Amino acid sequence: MVRHFIMRLLLLCIILSLTSVALCANHHQAEVEDNEFAEFEEFDEDEVVQEKETKDQTESKPTPIDIVEEDENEVKVEEEEFDHFSDEEEFEGLEEQSHQKIKPEKPDLKITKVPLHLRSNWESFYMEFLMIAGLLVYFINFVAGRNKNQKLAMAWFNSHKHLLESNFALVGDDGKKEIENPGLVKESENVYTLWCSGRVCVEGMLVELKLLKRQDLVSVVSRFFRPASDQILIKVHMNADSMDSFVFCVAKKKTALALGKEMTDLCTYCPDKKSAEKYGLSSNFTIMSEVVEASNAMLDSKVVALTKKYEQNIDYIHFSDQYSGPKLQEDSTPTKLPEVKKLLMFGFSVPGQGKVTPEIMETLKPLLQLVFYYVEKVKRFNLSKEAKTKAEKNRQKVEEAFIKTTHAQRQEAAQQRREEKRRAEKERILNEEDPEKQRKWEDREHRRELKKKAPKMKQLKVKAL
Repeated sequence: MVRHFIMRLLLLCIILSLTSVALCANHHQAEVEDNEFAEFEEFDEDEVVQEKETKDQTESKPTPIDIVEEDENEVKVEEEEFDHFSDEEEFEGLEEQSHQKIKPEKPDLKITKVPLHLRSNWESFYMEFLMIAGLLVYFINFVAGRNKNQKLAMAWFNSHKHLLESNFALVGDDGKKEIENPGLVKESENVYTLWCSGRVCVEGMLVELKLLKRQDLVSVVSRFFRPASDQILIKVHMNADSMDSFVFCVAKKKTALALGKEMTDLCTYCPDKKSAEKYGLSSNFTIMSEVVEASNAMLDSKVVALTKKYEQNIDYIHFSDQYSGPKLQEDSTPTKLPEVKKLLMFGFSVPGQGKVTPEIMETLKPLLQLVFYYVEKVKRFNLSKEAKTKAEKNRQKVEEAFIKTTHAQRQEAAQQRREEKRRAEKERILNEEDPEKQRKWEDREHRRELKKKAPKMKQLKVKAL
């Protein structure tokens, strides 16, 4: 519609321009004609004619204002003739569109209620505040627990240092060629170790202070439901000729049950568990011994008296010349006997159920004296000939049983090695270009297969009469 309107305006302008040109041409032609007729008039009338011509020219020649007025009249006529806005067919549907534009549809606005946890106020950050408070509590507990464990470890070391130095030439080896920091070695925030060496009949002694995880807030909370105690674990590595062949263990019932399932030497040589009451100990203890002589010798009157006095502190005492560590899992089948060591192992619990002070750590010196007493006693102890023969037979039986259990595994390994060797030989023959060698190798393999499938015959020798 707009395009038609513009085109009509252009046509109107063209028509107006053509009419103005035609008017100018008519006036010019009339002027020429007047001049031609004037040539035949008399000279007396020249002035009158000139005046008349000038008057006619002034009357006939249109002024610019007259032209504009005529043009405006024509434009008005044309506009009256081509009135686009009065044409009903020209703007069909315009009223509907204007009505639609004037009355737009109202949008369906819904105001959503913002939840409280999404509003920007301090109450919406309560989770962050709780997390920050929890981290602060954890950090404070970590520092306090670490410092307390360090104080307890140093209290035990300082109170036992004189006794250790009187029994060992070197106390506190840090594993370097030149010892820089003799004393306790910090393995973690709750584990400290001490290695001592330089004593007759002893390769070395390892003391492990396994304290509670006081630096761990989760462990601190769990101890409210399951109380636990700090532990002192001592392992004395004996020389090969300083200990006779026997396995012995005295422990509390719960600990004895766990050791009997986990330790290889106790499972193998001490399957039976006996009560300790006949030796004068409390009914809370259980004895596992390979040889009765070893039990009678290890539980003398001095040991029984000290055990009764420190019953709450002694967890287990384990001597073994066949110590190989915990039992292997059932899935793993070793191909050779494990390496064994001669060890004296002691497990002591610190009294207080976690509420330990440095003064309590200083009162545990008799337990270390018990360790040195047993070192001297094991060194001097010798089994009788019958007991020693029994112990040797037990070790021989264990070795034979191990060989039988691993025989099938060794056969399978040997068969696998033979198969790999035969496969490599076959690849080497096939890679050669000599067909004669390939044929000989195939014949040899065929004879071997027939020999395997043939029934086995026993050859009997008959003596001649």
